[in-house]
Amino acid sequence: MSRSFASMRRQRGVALVMAILIVALATILAAEVGFKGYLDQRRTVNAFSLDQSFEIALGGEAWASDALRRDKMQSPKQDDFTEEWATPIPPIPLEDVGGEFEGTLEDLTGRFNLNSLVSFDNSGVGKVNTQAVARFERLLEILELETKWANIIADWIDTDTNPNFPDGAEDPVYTNLSPPYRTANMPITRASELLAMPEFGAERYRRLAPFVTALPADAKINLCTASPELLDALVSGSRQFTLARESTKQSRAQRCFPNKQEFEQPLTADQKQELVDGNVIDETSDYFLATIWVTLGTQRFTLYSLLYRSGPSNQVRPILRSYGTL
Repeated sequence: MSRSFASMRRQRGVALVMAILIVALATILAAEVGFKGYLDQRRTVNAFSLDQSFEIALGGEAWASDALRRDKMQSPKQDDFTEEWATPIPPIPLEDVGGEFEGTLEDLTGRFNLNSLVSFDNSGVGKVNTQAVARFERLLEILELETKWANIIADWIDTDTNPNFPDGAEDPVYTNLSPPYRTANMPITRASELLAMPEFGAERYRRLAPFVTALPADAKINLCTASPELLDALVSGSRQFTLARESTKQSRAQRCFPNKQEFEQPLTADQKQELVDGNVIDETSDYFLATIWVTLGTQRFTLYSLLYRSGPSNQVRPILRSYGTL
């Protein structure tokens, strides 16, 4: 009798353990299913928000394009900070989707064009533009960066394999890196290609990035929007605009400053030949960077769009887009 009772107790104990295991497994399975369902739901919401943000950003790009079209019709001879395109779009609520939209336009010809370091002929052969290299060296010096990078970047773009003297870097420098790679030997498409230069580094790039761009080599520098640092780099030994930064900013709030006549007046004959006759400077622009921010809930989407304005109808079209990072 006692043996039968003990056996029954053991069986009830085993049954209890089995029941606990089944409940535990069911709980784990339910939690896993619930968690996966939550993740799937969040993925769907994020993907939908991303699609919405992209479409809204394209609307902002169209808005910017329309502003540039109107600007060219109203003032075809100048692009300066007093015009509509230079006024940022303030945050605009998106009531239907619970978010907001904002954006800015920047004249990229107010920066130094890295592709101008090399001149390409009709056959596609690119040779170093020594005058542009000298201008870039002066800009680097003003920004307290090593001037050697001017020749290194020019070597990255030109089509030959001979390093510039005394500074330069062609394939042998890059093929000895890990992993190895070769120079581009062609115009760059983004200023961020500077990070491919050995030892250039993120810190130098952050300091230089606001002053440089990558455009077709024949794009002229707009005096009306160029930074004081770039204006001074155009002329050897000049610190006129960097020393008078605030007065320059105040003048630009009212008109194009300096205009070509004001900038040319103190130049020597050689400087005029280089900058004016060489078609380096102008008062207008055809290349603008539209930066559009769209916020939906906790998600923020950024669109960078390089807009090109051309033709008798002042057509504006995007020629390069990037998302999240420039």
